[in-house]
Amino acid sequence: MTDQQRNELGRTLWAIADKLRGAMNADDFRDYMLAFLFLRYLSENYESAARKELGADWPDLEDGRNALQVFYDRNRNDWEEFEDLMRKRVHYVIEPQHLWSNIVQMARRDSPDLLTTLREGFEYIEEKSFGGSFAGLFSEINLDSEKLGKSYGERNKKLASIVSKIADGLSDFSTDTDTLGDAYEYLIAQFAAGSGKKAGEFYTPQEVSSVLSGIVALDSHDPKQGNKKHLKSVMDMACGSGSLLLNVRRTVEADGGSIGTLYGQEKNITTYNLARMNMLLHGVKDTEFDIFHGDTLENEWPMLREENPARKPQFDAIVANPPFSLRWEPGEATAQDIRFKSHGVAPKSAADFAFLLHGFHYLSEQGTMAIILPHGVLFRGGAEERIRRKLLDDGHIDTIIGLPSNLFYSTGIPVAILVLKKCKQFDDVLFINASGEGNYGKKKRQNELRAQDIKKIVGTYRERTEESHYSRRVSLAEIRDEHGYNLNITRYVSTDKAKDEVSLEAVHTQLTDIEKRIQDATKAHNKFLRELGLPPLV
Repeated sequence: MTDQQRNELGRTLWAIADKLRGAMNADDFRDYMLAFLFLRYLSENYESAARKELGADWPDLEDGRNALQVFYDRNRNDWEEFEDLMRKRVHYVIEPQHLWSNIVQMARRDSPDLLTTLREGFEYIEEKSFGGSFAGLFSEINLDSEKLGKSYGERNKKLASIVSKIADGLSDFSTDTDTLGDAYEYLIAQFAAGSGKKAGEFYTPQEVSSVLSGIVALDSHDPKQGNKKHLKSVMDMACGSGSLLLNVRRTVEADGGSIGTLYGQEKNITTYNLARMNMLLHGVKDTEFDIFHGDTLENEWPMLREENPARKPQFDAIVANPPFSLRWEPGEATAQDIRFKSHGVAPKSAADFAFLLHGFHYLSEQGTMAIILPHGVLFRGGAEERIRRKLLDDGHIDTIIGLPSNLFYSTGIPVAILVLKKCKQFDDVLFINASGEGNYGKKKRQNELRAQDIKKIVGTYRERTEESHYSRRVSLAEIRDEHGYNLNITRYVSTDKAKDEVSLEAVHTQLTDIEKRIQDATKAHNKFLRELGLPPLV
């Protein structure tokens, strides 16, 4: 599918969403819309695999009946064996009556049982499709909500309208994984644009994700060597809808590499479910990702609480866009937490360094971490300065990238990307100031990183090149002795360009020449005036 077709599909679905949601706010309607896209993907993928497995046994129907249901009816004693086979092939099962094709048929004939069938289908997917590993996947979707209608009948009719319109909108487009995955991402972006600050909970703009992905995919020891051939594991400790993890996967695979397991942690239950759906919608098998619902700062994920150092989880790449300057409540025991013990505890007023240190603790010795944080972490004093000093003195801060303001839906402030390593090879810190004019584009309400801007940032990081008013390698001695560990980017790379020096002598010559030409022109003009009998100009 071409970019134009992807955008067209996205606009088609967004137009449907905008028209159908009525009085329902965008955040609520988002969950219904995305859930139906998800059901459509699971169903199409499952039916395609079933048709392939059954071969000649697949019912060839032209009367609109549900082919899988017909197979079940004809093979009442064999369908359990078939389902076991499908669990091995595609890792899940969907009952015939819950397939999207059947749901659409029910919607188009205004079946009074549509709502009940949808409810049962969502419950089946949560509890049985994947062997119970996706419990609560649709917990935020209330099919009995009065926002859909006051009575069962009104809600059923509203759902029928939504399902029918989505089916019509998708009918002219491909049903492959990439297509629906792109549509899902497009809708998330559009809903984020209308959600303001709430969008920060679940969405990182794709172009920003591409910068982080491009960085962590490169060889950690020497980025000039290009992308790694294999990333065993990637982790995002504030994963939102999972788009950043998926972007890393795409980046690695697009270069011919392979990637192992994607790990994510998310505190918000709605966003956690979005992430799980997003993974499956992009063709990531349930065995290839692990998303945990829990508080990162409290380290609630049992897998990460392993006390045996030899068994501590470590990740080849860590990416994150955590909530900016979140207030938190570190307790008395926090200072002894293994994640913070060596560096110190972030202040209550801003958990930025707490997120950073959490991720850094689980970074492998050969890995790369790229995290988006507000500029305050670069220069604030107190506990944050002590953490910054320790990271610098230990040689763990590799690169600092300043991005333009107004890139995010959730905030207009400029942000920075901090790149950290435990295997850093260079004895300096690379500063990249990508916030200057000409280094980004502008849309109606947002700034954006264009393809050439992303390429320049990642290329500068890879080659570690220096460019006036854009990038510079700075020694630790200068950072320490001349700037007191202050990492404010403009101290090292200013985007202000000096104006050309003005030559007073040249200006004087130019003005004298102009004055002479004025006098000559006046004399010539006065000559014509006298010939006409008119008074000359003074």
